Amino acid sequence: MRRPTVGALGRQLVQFALVGGVGFVVDTAVFNLLLFTVFDGSRIHAGPLLAKTASTIVAIAVNWVGNRYWTFGPHRSTRGAAEALEFLAVSILGMLVGLGCLWVSHYLLGFDNRLADNLSANVVGLLLGSAVRFALYRHWVYHPRRANRVSAAGTAPVAE
Repeated sequence: MRRPTVGALGRQLVQFALVGGVGFVVDTAVFNLLLFTVFDGSRIHAGPLLAKTASTIVAIAVNWVGNRYWTFGPHRSTRGAAEALEFLAVSILGMLVGLGCLWVSHYLLGFDNRLADNLSANVVGLLLGSAVRFALYRHWVYHPRRANRVSAAGTAPVAE
């Protein structure tokens, strides 16, 4: 198996960023919608964490489709259920990174306004979580050496 070129890695990073950008818009919109309504921090102490958890779950579903069929499409597996569980596990790890940033900022450092919540969750947490997710998607979930890959036409498994 040949090593990917710098250009191929660059394309994959751009695709990952574009898919992530769509996920970011969905995540941020749902987070703020929930934060300003049902999970308002003035009424629910854990509101920011609950809002971020729910918004991230919605964004994970969006990112699953984009990454599976576009970013890592040539490396996706025919064992879709197992791959989905691996993707979910990595996504939850990335979510925990973002939630950790939000928790530290909001509860430990006392930056408990909506701007600080958005910066800690949707900037710092997103960047750190994205780095973790990209590395694990690329080197575990969609690694080219994993068995039962889908052919270029997207139908039959490819023997390696």
